[in-house]
This record gives sequence, C-alpha cells and structure tokens, in this order.
Amino acid sequence: MNIVVLGAGAWGTALAIGAAAQGSDARRVTLWARDAQQASDMQAHRENRRYLPGVALPPSLNILAGSLDSAAADLARADLVVIGTPMSGLRGMLQVLAEYPGPVAWLCKGFEASLGDGSVVGLLGHEVRAQVAPRLKGAVLSGPSFAQEVAKGQPSALVAASEHADVREMLVAAFHSTALRVYANDDIVGVEVGGAVKNVLAIATGLCDGLNLGLNARAALITRGLAEMTRLGVALGARVDTFMGLSGLGDLVLTATGDLSRNRKVGQLLAQGMSLSQAVASLGHVAEGVYSARTVVQRARLLGVDMPISEGVVALLEGRLQPAQAVAELMGRDPKDEGL
Repeated sequence: MNIVVLGAGAWGTALAIGAAAQGSDARRVTLWARDAQQASDMQAHRENRRYLPGVALPPSLNILAGSLDSAAADLARADLVVIGTPMSGLRGMLQVLAEYPGPVAWLCKGFEASLGDGSVVGLLGHEVRAQVAPRLKGAVLSGPSFAQEVAKGQPSALVAASEHADVREMLVAAFHSTALRVYANDDIVGVEVGGAVKNVLAIATGLCDGLNLGLNARAALITRGLAEMTRLGVALGARVDTFMGLSGLGDLVLTATGDLSRNRKVGQLLAQGMSLSQAVASLGHVAEGVYSARTVVQRARLLGVDMPISEGVVALLEGRLQPAQAVAELMGRDPKDEGL
C-alpha cells in the first residue's frame, strides 16, 4: 500500500510514523511538508523537532517538500491520501485533489471559519468536500488521540468514518496496528460533529479547572456538553449512538481533561487573566476550538438547537463575558428536565 500524508504537523507526522513503523515491505509511506526547511531538518535529524521533539522517524518514512505540484508523482502512485492540515487548509487541499481517483481522508476537527458578516456559515469537512470535490471519495479519521502518544506507540483508538465501505476498510488496513485500534463507522456527520464541538467544550472545561470550581463542576460540564454535542449532531443528520463512541464521548473526555489538550489550556489561561491573543500565542500550535466556536453556535442557532455552554464560550472568546460571569450565567439558567 502506498500512503501519502500531506502536512507535517504533529498529527500528520504521528500517523505517518505509525503507518511506516508497521514495517511491511508491501507499503510505502511518504510525509509531505510545505516548508522545505522543516523537511530538510526532518531528513537530517530523522525527527520532527518542531512538533514532535524526541520522537524518532522510522527509517522507512519518506520525507518530501515543496509545492504540491512537486509531489504529483507520489500522489499519482498513492493508494490513499491523508490531509493533515488544520481546518483552514482543507478546502484548498481538496480543490487540488478534486480529480484524484482514490480515497482521501482528512484529520482536522472543526468547522470552516464563517464569513464575519454571518452571510456564509462555515462547513464541516464532509460539507466542504461535497462543495469543492463532489466526485472525491472522502473520509475522516478522528477520535480521542494526542499526537505525542500516538507517535510514541502508546495504546490509542480512532474511528475511520466514510459513506464508502471500501474507504473505511482501506483506512483500517492502513493504520490499524497493535498500538492503534481503528474502528469503522459510516456516520461521517456524527464523527465530524463530535470532533468539532468537543474542542469548544474543552475550552469551557479548562475555564472551570482554571477557576478551581472543582471536579463536580467539571463532570457536570462534560455531561451537559455531551448533550449539546448530540443535539447539534442529530439536527445535522447524525445518529445518537455515534456520540456515545470514540469520536463523541471518548474525544470529549480526553480533550476536556487531558493535560496535553490545547483547547483546555486556552480555557485555563483565560481563567488566569490572559487575553485571548496571549493565550493562543503561548500555545505554539493551533487550538481549533477558538476558531470554530462561533460557527458551532451559528449552526446551532440556524437549526434552533440550544447550546448554552457553547454560547458562553463564544461570549468569553469575544470578550463579552469575563470568566466568572460566564460561569454565573450558566448556573443561573432556569431548571429543566435532564435529557437532550
């Protein structure tokens, strides 16, 4: 199998390492980096020192750099292409790959940014693909996974979601190993909603932890956040049971409680009095929840879906509420029956 991963950030590199480490002579794994200097450094040191310092690249992993045009030969030979860019880069990548005959999977989690005036609401990955590459056989690889742990071969599990059974099977064959379990799912809507909304909810949970509100408050936020996520997903056509799985509850728990979570860290830093720009600058990586929170709320409003936690996060990020005020507004809501 010939696998090409486009994007040498932490997550793209981690999956490329996992695929190449399986050591089969029947597979070739290539990692493409836009930045030629970064690619040269990875070649020289056999390590992605920018995003995954200390993790060795397998000898069999090929490193490629330059424009996508320079990768045309590798793409033409590929059985599977994986896009490892942030959400903001997905549309451009899909446009380039629109006529590619094989399956294309993406790793980014979130909604594409909306236009500032609200005239165009941002889309999930599968919606972007339908718009710019309708003939492409697309998929998403998602689930509770920190790149550092996957790269080190620590036990992890993911979900490969696509409407095409053969694409799901190929993703399982490409990445399933003794260290990484990959489950197939045909509910790409639910898997993508889970991956997008959990980032927003992790900011809220980080805020809760940063304000030292306690474990009871954290558990309540995660549980009611799961209800918000499920409501939005069902309204967009997803199945309820998807949110009880790895890409829903699993990813939410990891991102809301794990110390490696960038989105949780943003909430903690805001609680400590940092501005949003200071918090984001201190990370050194993309925190997708910051950029997709507004779109989550916009989509929910258009569908008549109540998402008070997400609404509070947006108000906090936009500076309309201070951390303590956001908590007070949530706790001051009228009582209601539990449920979706």
